[in-house]
Order: sequence, then structure tokens, then C-alpha cells
Amino acid sequence: MSNTQQLQDFTTQTRRDILRMVHAVNSGHPGGSLGCAEFLTVLYQHQMKRNAGFTMDGIGEDLFFLSNGHISPIFYSVLARSGYFPVAELATFRKLNTRLQGHPTTHEGLPGVRIASGSLGQGMSVAIGAAQAKKLNGDTNLIYSLHGDGELQEGQNWEAIMYASAKKIDNLIATVDLNGQQIDGSTNDVLNLGNLKAKFEAFDWDVLEIKEGNNIEAIIKGMTEAKSRTGKGKPVCVLLHTVMGHGVDFMMYTHAWHGKAPNDEQLANGLAQNAETLGDY
Repeated sequence: MSNTQQLQDFTTQTRRDILRMVHAVNSGHPGGSLGCAEFLTVLYQHQMKRNAGFTMDGIGEDLFFLSNGHISPIFYSVLARSGYFPVAELATFRKLNTRLQGHPTTHEGLPGVRIASGSLGQGMSVAIGAAQAKKLNGDTNLIYSLHGDGELQEGQNWEAIMYASAKKIDNLIATVDLNGQQIDGSTNDVLNLGNLKAKFEAFDWDVLEIKEGNNIEAIIKGMTEAKSRTGKGKPVCVLLHTVMGHGVDFMMYTHAWHGKAPNDEQLANGLAQNAETLGDY
């Protein structure tokens, strides 16, 4: 998709999917999922070069790795609506013996998922390894990854961040979802991250910020700029400023909806704020 309205319609439908999936099983993580709806829509519907069929090796295409795997509702919605598996399968979210578990897994062979994620702090290492593999294989496509801001409190990230710059992994664009919230409160209160831009730059990364991380045009502009900075000797970091729970007014600006499902009345309220565009599952 290239039309901004089409991308917005797609995003709105993913928000409906998120609310309905989490409500149906009274379990899941709507807050961060809603906040990243525009980003993942742009990534899969506009930014990445994707092959028609799914293969685990991903040769000849851009790859995406979700590190903060608890926001699986938005990941599953975007994958399904991008053609990786039937949209109707979203109704199996978090049910026993299905492919759409609370955190993405690989043992059931869900198309679009290349790593099990949700054990926070590991996705950066995986993304860097995949980027290095592409370099070794002479594959000029890019690796994209997404990380939570609270997730950067995990020390493994910083070992990987140091490695990426030292080895000049310049085919990687790692995006950090900066919503300032995590499960126990604000990131400033739980463990202040300080100046992330200065930190990444101190580790010799090229850093850019998308100040309006829930604005499709701003994301397209920022990610296009990020892509233009690849291949120049440094890994690229995008600091994406989002609002947790964006698009559902009573879920916004608070950690309370990090891992809480809406009740029937709240579901109806949230759906009313996001009119159906592409058809529910």
C-alpha cells in the first residue's frame, strides 16, 4: 500500500483485531500493541521488501524480528492481514494447541514468525545475527527489529549494541518503542533509561527519532530516512515516540493496560472509536 488513507484504514482494522482478540480470552497485552499499530502497518504494507511466499531463511527479502513479543496481538493481526495466514485464525489467539500463542513461537510453524520472542532482551542479539548472516551470504536486504523501551533495562541488549557497531552491522534498523510505560509503571519510575539517543550514539550507532510515532506519514518519512542511512558502516537506531494504548482513549498514557483485557462494555467502547474498515474476522 502507498496511499496514506489505505494505510490508516489497515491500522484501524488492526486495532479492532487487537481489542477483540484480547477480550475473547480475557488475556493479552493491548496497550503496547495499540501503540505500535501504525509502525507495523507501515513496515509490512509499505517499507519492507517481502517475498510472496514465507520461508524461514528469508533469502532475498527484508526480515523483521519482534523482540518485545508480548505485543503479539498487533504482530499477528498485521501478519494475517498481510497474507501470511488466514485472518480467521486470529480467533484462535491464546487458545490451547493453536499457533497464535501469547508470545510468538516457532514450533507450530506460524508463517511470518522466525523466532520465539517475549523473553525480553534477546531480540537485539537475534536481529544482529540475522543481519550478519545476510552480509556473509551476500544478501543486500535489510533486517528490521522492534524493542520496548522498558526492555532496554535488560543488560544483554547493551552487549549486542556494542557488538553491532564494532562489527559494522550496517544492514540493521533497530526501532525502540518509546512509550515511557512498562508493566509496573513509567520507565522513569521503574528504572530510568536516561538519554537513549546519547547512549546509542556513545555505542557508535546512527540514531534518528520519529517524534510522532502514531502518525503514518511521519513514520514513512522517518523509516525512509533510516533506510537511506544503512550501508554506511554503522547500525541504525530509530527512537519511535508512541502513546501506549493509542486509538482507544481510556487506554492511552497509562501502564494500566499493558497486560489487561477490556470487559464487554470497554470492548464496545473501543470498537466504536475504531470503525470497521476491512472486515472483522
